Amino acid sequence: MRWTAHSQRACALKRRRWAMMWPWSARRLWRPRRAAISTSQRWIGASETTQPAARGACYNPAMLMRPDLRTQQRDFLLSISRAITAQLDQSEVLRRVLQASLAMLAGRVGIIALTDRADGRLVIRAYRGISADIVPQLNHLLHELMSARGEAGFSREFLNAKLQEMADAIDKRLQQSIAMPLVFAQNPLGLLVVFRSYHTAITPEDLSALQSFADQAAIAVNNAQLYGAIAHERQRLSAILNSSGDGFFTMSPSLRFLQVNTAFERMTGWRNAEALDKHKSEIINWARLEGSDIEKALSAGWAADGRAEPIESLYVEGELIRRDSSELSIGITYAPLRSAVGELVSIIGNVRDITNFRKAQEMQSVFISTVHHELRTPIAIIKGYASTLGRDDVEWGKEAVRDYAGIIEDEADRLTALVEDLLTASKIQAAQQLYLHIASVDLPAVAGQSVARLESGASQDIALSFPDDFPLIQGDSARLRQVIDNLLTNAIKYSPADSTVTVGGRYSLTTVTVFVRDQGPGIPKDQLERIFERFYRIDDRLTRRTQGTGLGLYLARAIVQAHGGDISVKSVVGSGSTFYFSLPRG
Repeated sequence: MRWTAHSQRACALKRRRWAMMWPWSARRLWRPRRAAISTSQRWIGASETTQPAARGACYNPAMLMRPDLRTQQRDFLLSISRAITAQLDQSEVLRRVLQASLAMLAGRVGIIALTDRADGRLVIRAYRGISADIVPQLNHLLHELMSARGEAGFSREFLNAKLQEMADAIDKRLQQSIAMPLVFAQNPLGLLVVFRSYHTAITPEDLSALQSFADQAAIAVNNAQLYGAIAHERQRLSAILNSSGDGFFTMSPSLRFLQVNTAFERMTGWRNAEALDKHKSEIINWARLEGSDIEKALSAGWAADGRAEPIESLYVEGELIRRDSSELSIGITYAPLRSAVGELVSIIGNVRDITNFRKAQEMQSVFISTVHHELRTPIAIIKGYASTLGRDDVEWGKEAVRDYAGIIEDEADRLTALVEDLLTASKIQAAQQLYLHIASVDLPAVAGQSVARLESGASQDIALSFPDDFPLIQGDSARLRQVIDNLLTNAIKYSPADSTVTVGGRYSLTTVTVFVRDQGPGIPKDQLERIFERFYRIDDRLTRRTQGTGLGLYLARAIVQAHGGDISVKSVVGSGSTFYFSLPRG
């Protein structure tokens, strides 16, 4: 049975009356996006069961089955809004959007495809009424749709054709499709499509309902993207902070910990979960403190609310009492974080372990004191003997003059060597390469010169132990003698009287090795590496009784490394030490 002209006019009149139920403002909402709405239709035959039941009826299942669409739409929107505000995951919000869209438009199948931020493809993220097997084929059709999009978009005809292909791929009985873009702040985020198994006129109410659901989906997607970006940035910042060697923490204005990083945990002994919400006074306590701590600074108005001018950071340092009652030298820099209106929001702290800095300061102080003594002693001797020789009331014999002059010369050489060491150390510290005068070097002969110069003033026996066929090498003879002098001087200085100090060597196809062995007190295992540091001296009574600047081994290592070699030590406390340095033969 065909519809009469009268029934068609009556149907159109009913649609107009239905549209009048919506406020003007609501009808205006969908009009600007009308170009983005597309329908793909196949008219059903008169023999289908979906044919109107009686002459003059306007067939619209959505209208027949849901008399109060506005109330239902409101309920759906409320459910979706609650899902968004409850911070449910994106997939749950999209599921509710599809459920509402299909219910309001009497749809059979629905999909929501989102734009992949990496390559711009549309990828289905939620669906109802289809199996997962068909999703890859639909994704391919969506990709073809997006690939054909030009700067001006694509034509309605092309969109209709692709939607028809999608409907056919799902079920050839699907008769109609309605597509609505997901847009947030003019940023396209995806596409919502509802497929119907019947054909009917698409009313403004259909479009308005679908638009409202699409808007909610766009809000959810945008929120998810923002949340993901924030979470990613938080993870990145957390990774940076936790990989830092410095400790970081944040505190509330009331000085309660909000977060600490891994380095802070290591320094204080308090883990992040244990430190949370604890007051600063429970975790940061000082054995000794230099400067004004954060409590006094806050009481004095530091970071007070309402201050317009920038606030300088606050720095304090001292000896922290750790959780296990041990002490650690740290410095803390406090910086306030304020809101736009000047209200103190939180306090950020940077904690730095200054133990090595303190030790360097201490070594430098000891070095300055030692150098002062080392310089003053030869100068005093030189001045004393020079003054003695210059007395007018005494006639000095040639032998006395020769002895005094020899002493003055020795002390002058000692002074020159000290100044040379200081200059060399300064060059090394400034990262300047040592200049080497390369020539053939006979290391046994160089070692013999060192022994000859030092054995006259030594109370130990000094033995040379080199094989007769020890090979020549290429190097700086004067610098290598300086290395042997330093090692031999230390061995003599720390060995007991009447003991034996041995200087020897061995060689292989690629390297030569020189060693200096003593029978001194030995070196503690935990200090074996540190003895090559600048200004470092082992802290014991024997060291304090002996002279030295703490530069000898530092310079020896620098010279050996400049030759492409390596220096090391083996030692047993109470049994002496053996220093080795190896150089390439080539």
